[in-house]
Amino acid sequence: MIKERKGHLYKDREISWLNFNGRVLQEAENPNNPLMERIKFLAIFSSNLDEFFRVRVAQIRRLQKVNGKKAISEFQSSPDEILSEIQRTVLILQDKFTEIYENKVLPQLNKENIFLIEENQVSESEAELVQQYFKTNIINQLFPVIIDDLRHIPHLRDRSIYLAVRMKKSLSFQEPKHAIIEIPTGIINRFYTLPASNQSTHIILLENIIRLNFKRIFSIFDYQEFESYIIKITRDAEYEISKDENDYQVNFLDKIQKSLKQRSKGIPTRFVYDETMPKDMLSLITQKLELKNVNLIPGGRYHNFKDFMDFPKVGKPENYFKPLVQLPVGHFDNYQTMFEAISNRDVLLHQPYQSFDYLIRLLREAAIDPKVSTIKITLYRVAKHSNVVNALINAVKNGKKVIVLMELQARFDEESNIYWTNQLQEAGAQVHFGKPGQKVHAKMCLIYRKEDKELVKYAHVSTGNYNGVTAKIYSDFSLFTKDTRLTGELDALSDLLFVNLKRSGYKHLLVAPDFMKKQLLQLIDQEARNAREGKPAYIKAKMNSLVDTDIIQKLYEASNAGVNIQLIVRGICCLVPNVPRSSENIEVKSIIDRFLEHARLFIFCNDSNEKYYLSSADWMTRNLVNRIECAFPIYDIYNQKIISDIFNLQWNDPKKARKIDGLSDSNYCHVSFENDTLSAQEGTFNYLKNNF
Repeated sequence: MIKERKGHLYKDREISWLNFNGRVLQEAENPNNPLMERIKFLAIFSSNLDEFFRVRVAQIRRLQKVNGKKAISEFQSSPDEILSEIQRTVLILQDKFTEIYENKVLPQLNKENIFLIEENQVSESEAELVQQYFKTNIINQLFPVIIDDLRHIPHLRDRSIYLAVRMKKSLSFQEPKHAIIEIPTGIINRFYTLPASNQSTHIILLENIIRLNFKRIFSIFDYQEFESYIIKITRDAEYEISKDENDYQVNFLDKIQKSLKQRSKGIPTRFVYDETMPKDMLSLITQKLELKNVNLIPGGRYHNFKDFMDFPKVGKPENYFKPLVQLPVGHFDNYQTMFEAISNRDVLLHQPYQSFDYLIRLLREAAIDPKVSTIKITLYRVAKHSNVVNALINAVKNGKKVIVLMELQARFDEESNIYWTNQLQEAGAQVHFGKPGQKVHAKMCLIYRKEDKELVKYAHVSTGNYNGVTAKIYSDFSLFTKDTRLTGELDALSDLLFVNLKRSGYKHLLVAPDFMKKQLLQLIDQEARNAREGKPAYIKAKMNSLVDTDIIQKLYEASNAGVNIQLIVRGICCLVPNVPRSSENIEVKSIIDRFLEHARLFIFCNDSNEKYYLSSADWMTRNLVNRIECAFPIYDIYNQKIISDIFNLQWNDPKKARKIDGLSDSNYCHVSFENDTLSAQEGTFNYLKNNF
């Protein structure tokens, strides 16, 4: 779905996102990926689609209630049209998913003597083990609901899967009974690996163990025949919070906790079911669930494929990616303290190739350093077991003043962030929650240290979260610096975050929502002016998503002025490249690979005096207008070269790059390649290994 305005084209953001998830599905299909990693890509695809329906589709359905036939904006079609196209696209992707799983992945698993067996494939000896496991671990977690005489089926939980069961007596005209059973995957592992026999590994899923024991579960009815089908509901994940400034900080934690309870009762946005379910049974269930204006998505035998992220560790080592051995950073390792190393020069790191633990080392040293007085940090998403937070708590114990901005509205991480908020507050840290209606997405840490009777500031700024788990699978840049041009303005930004003290402007940082968008538009305009004057002009940028219409309009104008524009956009891209008299000087590529490409970087030619920025912000309206974000410049020439070289490696990726255009968002840039060719991520690892 592409709309035209003033001769320029805009691709619908929802369909562009679905195309991105289609690229994830390509990695599951790609036979050059290790087998078990292909299963993980299937799981990522499934998890992504869940979130899409919980957030984006839910929002469009809310707009549909207001006016389903009216265009959302001059750049987006009506909710009715968008939802119709989503349904069409999702059905295509779901069919593709099933085809990859059943016809490509499963047969390959079987070749490796790994078998996912169903309840009717269990041998006698295995049946004894399974039934004993059922009696010991499962039956007390099952609570069937007989639905025939109920007016409404009781509330089905979001993200849970259920077995819809039909029970009949043999040779009887008695009406069958129907039941719903929640599969307790949150309590019991979904996969049960049976003891290996004949060099084969048999794995049975939790729902199939339950199927094998229907007679025991429903023994009170004395039924002999059972049929069952997996169903799943996805619900609107949005919730509302009062934005009253007066009691925001005092009651915000309580408001978030209460609001989260709304999420479990959200309006259904999708109903997924086993497509082999009889139509009359499907009609009975959807009627009793009162599913109106809900996407009905037929699928295969198994749903909640996101659980396959935890597929048992079986098979040969070559069926997995080789473990990443993170590279040491000699500059840090050659100094006794992190403060000495950072005082020598700015240090740029690139996770996951280099370790996130250098930040932990800095915080650990700061916690016990008598010269350190204060640590300030913004936390958006933190790990379940967070060494960052533990280091901050240790700093409090050592008498340091620790001030934390905890973003409680980080979607789907709210409960974890509430937990760490309580831990920090109990330890004695000051915890703030940002501003009403504005998420704080900037990633920054400031350490205040007394040196020679002066207060010196050390900073760590990053494109990614302070999360030690995702830092091993997300590709991000982070900078350690004591450059006063940056630390002074980061200190001013911290005043905005912690005491709501605003500055009139920033000379070095690009800060949203007040300044960043205007400054980016000016930087793009400057490239256009340089091109018209015959000066060298180009823009190189990498981000997760490109959506903001003003930015896109400026990029089109710059293209028409002769600016060469190279964009690497992993996810949504509403800009349509390579269109004559509009975007013929713009190329867009997308990379999906082992690590999630999460870094945002912007390079402007600036008449051959290049400007480099790293950022937490995508070029989306929500980031530029509705969030507190930060883009920080890179001044060190050595670090600039690292960024430029890595961008070029990715731009020329011979294996994982796809070309984004107006027709398809999923065509590999290189149709054929040798097995020994390195992807950009493999090339980046070697580059850092040889240059650090």
